[in-house]
Amino acid sequence: MQMLLSCLFLTGLILATAVQLVLWLGVYARLARYDPDQEPASAPEEGVSVIICARNEAENLRKNLPHILNQNYRSYEVIVVDDDSSDESEKIILSFQKNYPILRPVLVKDKKQPGKKAALSLGIKEARYEKLLLTDADCRPASSEWINRMQAAFTENVNIVLGFGPYLTHSGFLNRFIRFETLFTAIQYLSLALLGLPYMGVGRNLAYRKSLFDRVGGFKRHGHIAYGDDDLFVSEAARGGQTAIVLQPEAFTFSEAKSDWRGFYFQKSRHLSAGVHYRPVHQALLGVSAASHFLHYACFVALLLSGDHLLMALSLFIARMAVVTWLYSRVSERFRESNLLPWIPVLDAALALYYFLFSPVLLIKTGNYTSWKQ
Repeated sequence: MQMLLSCLFLTGLILATAVQLVLWLGVYARLARYDPDQEPASAPEEGVSVIICARNEAENLRKNLPHILNQNYRSYEVIVVDDDSSDESEKIILSFQKNYPILRPVLVKDKKQPGKKAALSLGIKEARYEKLLLTDADCRPASSEWINRMQAAFTENVNIVLGFGPYLTHSGFLNRFIRFETLFTAIQYLSLALLGLPYMGVGRNLAYRKSLFDRVGGFKRHGHIAYGDDDLFVSEAARGGQTAIVLQPEAFTFSEAKSDWRGFYFQKSRHLSAGVHYRPVHQALLGVSAASHFLHYACFVALLLSGDHLLMALSLFIARMAVVTWLYSRVSERFRESNLLPWIPVLDAALALYYFLFSPVLLIKTGNYTSWKQ
């Protein structure tokens, strides 16, 4: 019986490792080979509407609005949708408006529709310009060139621009894991975009044309889902040749990660639940990636505990880890996350456990998540 189990675990390890190597070398390596220096540094300054949805974000608005209102860009407006806040958000927005005419508040009272999409739709409706650049109230652009870098990617055939929104670095394992998971998610969605299969972006740093939003009917097809204003929209509206990515560090937006496990669990449950609404091809690719990642570790640990096929198991484990570490070393430097490199073996194993723990969210519908901000 033990011999049969050992053979099954070895077969599982071989298959899972093979799938992982194909994904890392055939798909994710595209991002490692991508050169951000080929991105346009600037373009004719066409109007840009920056849209921020805020709900009880008074302190974040006070800290981050100055970085957005003082961009090195001539023709832009900043639309802040105050989504029925109960704190001092409205007061702070109006105080900034006195000194910045480009700031246009949209005040939502007695909110009737749950989620962020209704607020974002209002902001888009009010936008004067064709190019929309979205971020969140808790995000701070990395530089005054953020708008310039993101809008420069809008060549004639580009309708969607995907940016990167890392989290600020702090001590502690939770912060490291959140940054690592964010980095891996970026590797996935940016690599697939380069492959011509864009499926998501992050609302912290995402741009698209207003005409595209109108053409696909806005959030109409998934308006009943409170979440997914970024990934579900991109999954529906994006086409390979019409999507660009921007990885210049000047174009990043930074935000604070969750500081407790409970908050992180709620946030990821909400985000991951959107995955069941992705296109079948995207669900298949992401599902195979997660399943093979977990199976690789599960079978490896099982063989270690049994003491069987140790040489083969170690060889397969080391082969995958070498490829993964190499790619992370290339990508993490580009994304200014090099301090994660010593932790890659631990974080990669933790990611496999993360997939197992969150698998119920991926397999069944959990919760309504009607409130995008508390």
